[in-house]
Amino acid sequence: MAKLVLDLHDIFNKGDQIEKALRDVIDEAVAKKIDLVEIIPGKGSGQLKKKVLRFLDQKEIKALYHRVDKDSKNFGRLFVHFQHKHSQHKDKRKKR
Repeated sequence: MAKLVLDLHDIFNKGDQIEKALRDVIDEAVAKKIDLVEIIPGKGSGQLKKKVLRFLDQKEIKALYHRVDKDSKNFGRLFVHFQHKHSQHKDKRKKR
């Protein structure tokens, strides 16, 4: 299973970059039909994790993914799951 990882430790205090990084990783997952995106806001005060969850909760972003799981063993990690619609015209098994 393919997955992307976004570690926000380096940009935790740069709000505009966080939003762009989140948008970029979601767009990439959709474009490449990646099943899972792991987002690491880190533990800290929990503010960054809340910011990430607020971002993921926006209507137009929510429409792109299937569900979000919090890592039960690691407070500083979130998983965003995607379910991609597989298009029929790519089926090469059809004989002419």
